[in-house]
Amino acid sequence: MAPQQVKQWVTEQTGLDNVRFEEASLPAPQEGQVLVKIHCVALNFRDTEVCMGEYKHHKHVEQPPALVPGSDMCGTVVSGNDKLKTGTRVMSIFNQKHLTGTVNAEAMTSGLGLPLPGVLTEYRYFDADALVQVPEYMSDEQAACLPIAAVTAWMSINWMQPMGQPATSTGDKFVLLQGTGGVSVSGLQIAHASGFKTIVTSSSDEKLEKAKSMGADFTINYRSNPDWEEEVMRITKDVGADIIFECGAAKTLRKSFDCVSFGGCIACIGYLSGKEDEAGDRTNTNLLALKRNVTLKGMLNGPKDRFEEMVQFYGKHEIRPVVDRVFKFEEAKDALKYLYSGSHFGKVVVKVAQ
Repeated sequence: MAPQQVKQWVTEQTGLDNVRFEEASLPAPQEGQVLVKIHCVALNFRDTEVCMGEYKHHKHVEQPPALVPGSDMCGTVVSGNDKLKTGTRVMSIFNQKHLTGTVNAEAMTSGLGLPLPGVLTEYRYFDADALVQVPEYMSDEQAACLPIAAVTAWMSINWMQPMGQPATSTGDKFVLLQGTGGVSVSGLQIAHASGFKTIVTSSSDEKLEKAKSMGADFTINYRSNPDWEEEVMRITKDVGADIIFECGAAKTLRKSFDCVSFGGCIACIGYLSGKEDEAGDRTNTNLLALKRNVTLKGMLNGPKDRFEEMVQFYGKHEIRPVVDRVFKFEEAKDALKYLYSGSHFGKVVVKVAQ
């Protein structure tokens, strides 16, 4: 039986300090929906932007006055239907209408945690088609990490690959991973399992040591080595990285163009160093791409069918997402602040149900 009231976190997009914990009525279900008891929620940088009112660069994404944040959850179906049985462990997909193919404006209107209500709540109704079953070997905490971070990493490496034929390497190709947040750490795991050589950058030697313990072939501290793009070229014997996880934007994209291989791909994932370029070298992006025949590809997550493809790959290689820290449900505000501080390695998780 569905509960009438649920505890949840709500933001009016006025700052992390103003996120509030409340009790509210559970909305009525729509046709085809199943009720999920949420066990764990993994946070993303996007969630902090939403809470601070800074996620406004998609014109198709409406800005509701208040909403439940969060998009990535693992839970159990407690009231199922003919598509998903009661008792099934499931994960959410980010854009609820993005089931296959390239993301479009309609799919962008179905994003969890903006514009749709998110998952930092005890129970939520979902369309059965917008959920993916959890691999049996994964814990709830680990499974919650997959929807945005892992799928974005998967698509960054495999977006050009036909379905069911993930990219592989015999060690002659390189993936450069900027930072050690959720997407980059997921990318490290996927690239390593796929046979790529991996290069990880960070300002923390401690985090770089963790990356090495996970199989990173090379590491670069960009604080002590600010010309890290030259080190990438040295490591790759002046060839460059075949795939670059571009997570910094303002302070890193120009350097990525200088160390990507001919015909390589720069996967545009985030903008942790800023959304506006600094003054200085104003060489046009068109020219930079032409210089090395580069593909510059925006990565807005991926569809459900590629998510399921990735889950099969994870199962084959028994990949377990890296959870940095787990917070109690009542501590979700602290979890958001911890994520925003950049202190984490991998994913930050909120445990909703004990």
